[in-house]
Amino acid sequence: LDLEDLPIFEENLNALIEGCLEDFPEESMKDNEISQYAARIARANITQDTRDGHIRIIKHYINFHRSRDSTWDPLRVYWKTPHDIRDFITFKCGSKEEGCEGRKYATAVSTRAALTFWYKTTHPNESVSEWQYDSKTGICHGLPTRSQTVSMFMVGLEKMKAKAGEVSQSARALTLDDMHRLYDECTSSKDKSLYERRWGIIRFTAYLLAWLMFLRIDEVVNLEFESIEMIPGERVYFSVALKTRKTAQTGILHTWKLHANDQDEKICPVRALIRLAMLYGEDVELSGPLFMRVNSTGAVMQPQPVVS
Repeated sequence: LDLEDLPIFEENLNALIEGCLEDFPEESMKDNEISQYAARIARANITQDTRDGHIRIIKHYINFHRSRDSTWDPLRVYWKTPHDIRDFITFKCGSKEEGCEGRKYATAVSTRAALTFWYKTTHPNESVSEWQYDSKTGICHGLPTRSQTVSMFMVGLEKMKAKAGEVSQSARALTLDDMHRLYDECTSSKDKSLYERRWGIIRFTAYLLAWLMFLRIDEVVNLEFESIEMIPGERVYFSVALKTRKTAQTGILHTWKLHANDQDEKICPVRALIRLAMLYGEDVELSGPLFMRVNSTGAVMQPQPVVS
């Protein structure tokens, strides 16, 4: 979602969102350390990165409707709210031929999650699992993102994207043959600059660890030297510790043992780590991000991490 592509927000938009998303009033916690600690625990139900992403989407949502109707109230929930949600997701993920932005289905999923967060926060006493509308009284209960209107739309959008080839293409996992071809591409030095050779080694090592440990790329690039444990003189295996994961954010501290593979040297994690160590050399401090950027001349830019 490109914030820069939208019109300038109203001056009070940031204040509106931050005010509504405030979990606890600061005045009540001034001299109460326990309350401050409890507030930090409550905020940890989602990561700060996820929260920031939600806020960006919420800003887009509010600005989208305010640009169409200056009287539109982002705090109001009524029978038309599910249609407002559907219209915004349509604008983001509908086809470009229809005047929409043509973004992927993953954007629709993240948008629905962000708006669930918004309406759950602004209406904390409502049910988070359902949506009910009484046409006689005009009273609504629950979250509009759980409505049948939004649910059926999401199913239809996913099927439309799948027919267009988007979902199936993005879902295919890397195969052994893929890893062999990636190894050949990344480690070949033929007609490559020092930067390309070094970046290839770093990139392949990251992909290999992700492939062997079933990790997301953003989890791999967040590994640090401290995540690796290799016993001096041990060439059979090394250990990798990951503090938290996308699917386990409470800190399971899972540890993998990656063993040398003499039958298939291309996917041998020990050899990959040795190549990385030789690339970094003796001058690199063994602390901080494991995967670091290299500049155009091939120099390692410690401690600047590779980003996913």
